[in-house]
Amino acid sequence: MAGREVSPKILVNFAAEPAVVRAIEEWWKWMTVEKNCSDHTLDAYARDLSAFFKYLSPHLGFPPGLSDLENLTTIDFRGYLAKRHNDGLSRSSTARAVSTLRNFFKFLDRRELAHNAAIKAVKTPKLPRSIPKPLSEIEAREALSVIGDLHDTPWIAARDMAVLTLLYGCGLRISEALNLNVEDVPEGDAMVITGKGNKQRVVPVLPIVLDAIAYYRKLYPKRLKKSGPLFVGAQGKRLNAGIIQRQVRKLRALLGLPSTATPHALRHSFATHLLA
Repeated sequence: MAGREVSPKILVNFAAEPAVVRAIEEWWKWMTVEKNCSDHTLDAYARDLSAFFKYLSPHLGFPPGLSDLENLTTIDFRGYLAKRHNDGLSRSSTARAVSTLRNFFKFLDRRELAHNAAIKAVKTPKLPRSIPKPLSEIEAREALSVIGDLHDTPWIAARDMAVLTLLYGCGLRISEALNLNVEDVPEGDAMVITGKGNKQRVVPVLPIVLDAIAYYRKLYPKRLKKSGPLFVGAQGKRLNAGIIQRQVRKLRALLGLPSTATPHALRHSFATHLLA
């Protein structure tokens, strides 16, 4: 984990007693180093905890200390959830926020910094069950061919097509595709992918995938460093998953695809079509 940021950026956003600040720093370090959470997960946790403390200080009337966290009741937590609801935040977002709070308070309890039983009684908002549905072969092929038409800049259009081709052609998660460096691009017909929990697997690589990546690299106006990210944004930094997700939403509207047509659904399409 050398060189990875382990200090939370959330502390500048709210007031809390020094002991609480130190506890958050220790929790963040534990999540970053020991739990090895992804940057995406860490960012989500940071936003959630920041939002909670921004609510808590005015709610209590003073910056909270560890004893104040210990004495919070279910009414306090439900008041926070009610505010989120009134602010128009989605149930899925609030469910994640509850998960963040449980994670944080469980850490406090484990380190014997504060014991709060009330958080365990707070119910997570029920979410509609939805399973990613694979696209048909025709829909998948159409999506790959059309996504390049959604951007006027040739290299960006080629990049988006290469990313989707990787998701569908190799069955990669979007995070796995965007975490690839240039040196990870295989020369043969297989590549090793490090997925969740640092587990590695070998995936087949079709010629169409390599062709799409090569075409994107050919059009990119600068030279991609071998040890740097394979897929980059307009500023030359590693591509954010939100950009691809936004393009896929545009794609759904253009092709009339269902809401289940997501980047993750392309991965399920790969498995389904491979079995077929």
